[in-house]
Amino acid sequence: MSQPVQPPNQPQQPFGGQPVDGNPYAGQPGQPAPGAPTGNPYGQQAPGAPTGNPYGQQAPGAPTGNPFAGQQPGQSAPFGGGAPFAPAPPARNNILLGVLVALGAAVVAGILYGVIAGSIEREVGYAAVGVGFLVGFASSKIGGSNPAVIGAAAVFSIGAVYLGQLVGISMVLSDLAQIPFSEVVGDHFGTVTEAWSQEADFMTYLFLALGAIAAVGGAKKAG
Repeated sequence: MSQPVQPPNQPQQPFGGQPVDGNPYAGQPGQPAPGAPTGNPYGQQAPGAPTGNPYGQQAPGAPTGNPFAGQQPGQSAPFGGGAPFAPAPPARNNILLGVLVALGAAVVAGILYGVIAGSIEREVGYAAVGVGFLVGFASSKIGGSNPAVIGAAAVFSIGAVYLGQLVGISMVLSDLAQIPFSEVVGDHFGTVTEAWSQEADFMTYLFLALGAIAAVGGAKKAG
């Protein structure tokens, strides 16, 4: 049998490594051309491409599962930064101001106590306790729990109760003598103090002591 005659200028198989038109993968022998699939989806992978480990060769700032990873020492924490809780400011401890507040509270509370005692013409133990508590609480609230402030509050509370007793006696004498209250206090104050000395008994001194004890309790309550 005769063999078929090959047509002239038949295209030859590219073994020389030169690219041939129509063959996008032609290249060096045994080596795939750039970009051609090799069967390994990660072979000769470009930097930054996935490698099978989602965290391998991770770029700075990428999530790692730890929200605080990569944080520089001393760097502020998220959600406001800095320490989670600011330290509480130190308590105010102004001794002089606390003593002045105790004096002012004692004068006001003593006058109110005297008005109540003069109106009902008798002393009330609860009112004396209230006077002392008010003086001690106000002074310690401003001056702190300093022993000097507490001591001043106790002394001023005794004076407040004594002032209230004098105001009450002055009101009673004003009603009995039918003279103005201001005249009794201004012109006959010696008579008022003498009447207090004559009328003082165990309950009178007890009310003074209750005022001092209540002042200490009020100071501790405020502190």
